[in-house]
Amino acid sequence: MIDKTINVGKIMTTNVITLHPEDTMDKVKVIFDTNSIHHIPIVEDNKVVGIISKTDYLKLLHSFTLFKTTKSDSYNAAIMRSLLVSEVMTKQVAKLNLTDSVETAVGFFRENLFHALPVVTTEGNLVGIITTYDLLNFAFSEPMLLG
Repeated sequence: MIDKTINVGKIMTTNVITLHPEDTMDKVKVIFDTNSIHHIPIVEDNKVVGIISKTDYLKLLHSFTLFKTTKSDSYNAAIMRSLLVSEVMTKQVAKLNLTDSVETAVGFFRENLFHALPVVTTEGNLVGIITTYDLLNFAFSEPMLLG
């Protein structure tokens, strides 16, 4: 049986790649191109002020040019260099507290169809991120299934 009362702090990803609201969208591209992640928390003074998903980034990228032309890639690159993360990020971000239970996280994911939630301290400082992948790893890890 899986212990649903375990804190998200025990299963979250702690090595979180973040950006600042004043960074440009070309940094988002580099992060998504070089890391196997799908969400980037946007942080200012260690507080989460937004989030960008890979899906949102790709929608934005593909909305600029309707047809693939020789100039469309350079046009998109120029736009990404000029757009600020703060102009694109989702500003209303649900967060979990470090001491919230895995059951609480599952409830957030089910109700809102989220795929990632930043995890913060009681002071609101970012300490990790929990994803549906983290929950699957937790739910199907060998020691948890024994019992």
